[in-house]
Amino acid sequence: MDGTIARPRPMLALGLRLMTALSLATMGALLKLAQQRGAHLLELIFWRQAITFMLIGGFMYFAGRIAAVKTTRLNAHIRRSVLGIIGMVFVYGAVILLPLAEATAISFTAPMFAVFLSMILFAERIGKYRVAAIAIGFAGVVFVVQPGGSGDINMVGVAVGLVAAFLVALISIQIQDLNKTESPWAIVFWFTALTSPVAALALPFVWTAHDTATWQLILAVAVCGAAAQMLLTSSLRYGSAATIIIMDYTSIIWATAFGYFLFDRIPPATLAIGAPLIIASGLLVAWRERLLSKRAAMKTAGTK
Repeated sequence: MDGTIARPRPMLALGLRLMTALSLATMGALLKLAQQRGAHLLELIFWRQAITFMLIGGFMYFAGRIAAVKTTRLNAHIRRSVLGIIGMVFVYGAVILLPLAEATAISFTAPMFAVFLSMILFAERIGKYRVAAIAIGFAGVVFVVQPGGSGDINMVGVAVGLVAAFLVALISIQIQDLNKTESPWAIVFWFTALTSPVAALALPFVWTAHDTATWQLILAVAVCGAAAQMLLTSSLRYGSAATIIIMDYTSIIWATAFGYFLFDRIPPATLAIGAPLIIASGLLVAWRERLLSKRAAMKTAGTK
């Protein structure tokens, strides 16, 4: 049993993470459609956070569970919110600047960055398996990006996507730590409560009038985002990121389908090579993390 997890339930965690992948892929497609109809990135972030705050806060109030959002770790929520709002800018920016399938494939580099963060934050040693995983993942990114090739990949978008993946890895560590003492409802509530006013500061500069269809898309983005945030936070409560990350890779299927049916985008052949390499990198990291966790548990049990 992994002692870093609040309530270990691996199968539930995998199911929640699978639904998270579908929700995020759907949100990405809707966000891209809304942006094409004139909605600004910062405006989308505001409505995403504000509507989620109203949905979560309203539910908690009418369900008589508002006490569940009380916290003694406000500073931790503030740190998570600062990184979270910055991360949203980069995650959304990558979706806008890149085709959906390519943006999704690049987001899979998060486990690579998690390895570096483990070394920096927790002084963990990087062995040959992790080095191999990083090398495989880097090769996959090269295939997806096609540097010097005839592809139409936006290199600024690639850079934005890589920064987004790094921030996602860092934020996952924060959420896993918060899950030890806070409920998923409290984590999402405080994130949206703290970031909505900040995001609102940009509205006077980016606000534009929208038609009914665009507002429907904005609302759908917010609802999918709220669902994804609750599902993701809950998945990290019941399982470790290294174990459940395998389900994240199913989002490439949805992203490719959305890209084809909604944006008439056929992924290049290089994506069929690059994406599996990046996925293999993440799976190797997940397998290694799982193995190390089991060894640590056996060692701890042996000393008792």
